[in-house]
Amino acid sequence: MRKVFTLIVLLITLSVLGIILIQMFWIKDAISLKQAQFQREVNISIAQARESLQTRYIQLKNQFFTSEDDKEFYLANHFTSQIFSKDDISQIIDRSLKKNNIKQPFEFCITNYFKFPIILSDAFPMQNLGTSYVTRLTPFNSDLQETLYVYVREDKNYILRNMAWMIIASIVFTAIILSAFALTVRTLFNQKKLSEIKSDFINNMTHELKTPLATISLAIDALTNQKVINDTDKIRYYSAMIKEENKRMNKQVEKILQAARLERQDIKLNLQPLDAHQVIQKVTDNLLLQIQEKQGTISLKLDAAKHNIEADEVHFANIIFNLLDNAIKYSKDNLHIEVETHMAGNNIAIRIRDNGIGMTKETQYRIFEKFYRAHTGNIHNVKGFGLGLSYVKAMVDAHHAKIKVESVLGKGSTFTIYMPATS
Repeated sequence: MRKVFTLIVLLITLSVLGIILIQMFWIKDAISLKQAQFQREVNISIAQARESLQTRYIQLKNQFFTSEDDKEFYLANHFTSQIFSKDDISQIIDRSLKKNNIKQPFEFCITNYFKFPIILSDAFPMQNLGTSYVTRLTPFNSDLQETLYVYVREDKNYILRNMAWMIIASIVFTAIILSAFALTVRTLFNQKKLSEIKSDFINNMTHELKTPLATISLAIDALTNQKVINDTDKIRYYSAMIKEENKRMNKQVEKILQAARLERQDIKLNLQPLDAHQVIQKVTDNLLLQIQEKQGTISLKLDAAKHNIEADEVHFANIIFNLLDNAIKYSKDNLHIEVETHMAGNNIAIRIRDNGIGMTKETQYRIFEKFYRAHTGNIHNVKGFGLGLSYVKAMVDAHHAKIKVESVLGKGSTFTIYMPATS
C-alpha cells in the first residue's frame, strides 16, 4: 500500500511538473511569435510608406506611366525624398503604421548612398541606426540611392500587454492545476492517516474489550465448577468480578459513544457555579489509589485567590480526571504529579505537571487529535483509544477556556487550563 501511495504521488508530481514546463515553453514561444509578428508588421508598414512616398512623388511631378518598367526607370533616375518636408514623411509613415495597428511613437531618418542623413526627424537616435527597421526608397538599380530608417520606440511591456489575457489565463489554469494537485496529495495523506488511525483504533479497541471479556469468561467457568457452586463467598467474589469487568466494558463503550456525540456536537453543558479547588481535590482523592499502586506521589498547591468558576461539574471533573489519568499512564518510575492553581488575569490557571516520559514536538502538535496516541514502543503498552485528550480539548473549548501543553521528551509534561473566574 505504501509503495502504491508513493508511486501515485510521484506520477502526479511528474505530470504537474511536465504541464508547468510545457506551459512555460508555450508562453516563451508565444512571446517570440508575437515579437516576430510585430517586426513583420513594422516591415510591412515601412514598405507601404515607401510605396506611398513614391506614388506621392510621381503625383507631384505630374507623371503618368503605361508600364511598371517605365515607372521603375523614372524613379531610379529622378526620385528624391528631399522634395518632401519632415512633416509630410512623418505623416505618411504614421498612417502606414496605424494601418497595421502599430501605435508606438517612432523616429525616422533617410540617408543617401554614403549613408549620410539627408532628412531625419528631430529626435532620431543615430546610435540606433543599425537596429532600426530599414527599406530602400529607390529601386536597386538607382544611382541615387536613398534608404529609409524607422526607429520604433517599443514599449518593453508592449508584447506582454498584448498577450496579457493569454498569460493570465495560463497562470490561472496552472494555479488551479497546482491547487488540485496539492488537494489531491493532501487528501491522499489524510486518507492514509485515517486508515492508520482506523487500524490503530480497532487494535486498541480489541485489546481493551478482550481483557474484560476473558475475565468474565473465566469467572463464568469458575461459577459452574462444582466446588464453587456451594461456596457462597466465592459466588459473591466471582459475581463481583463479572460486575466490575462489565462496568469496565461499559466505560469503554461510553467513551466511544461520547466521542460520537462530540463529533455531532450533541453534548449540552449544564453550567453552574463551582468551586474549582473542591472539584480538583475530589478528583485527586479518587485517583490516589492508582497513584499509590504505581508507587507515586501527588502534591496540591491550590493558591488561586479566585477559584469559583461557571462550568459543567461532570465535564469539568472529567477534564481534570483525564489529564491526571494521562499523567499516570505515561509515567516512569518515581511518578510525581503536581497540581497548582494561580491567577492569570481574570482567569484561574490550573497547571498539572508530571515527570513522565514527555512528548516530542510532533506529538505536542497532534496530541489533541481524535484517536491519536503517542508511540511508546509497544502500541498497546498504554491502554486507551486516544480519545481522552481530544475530549479535554473539546470540553475546554465548550467552556470558552484555553489549554496549553509544554513538554520535554524524557522529562515530563505540563498541561495548563485557563478558566474564566467568577469570583
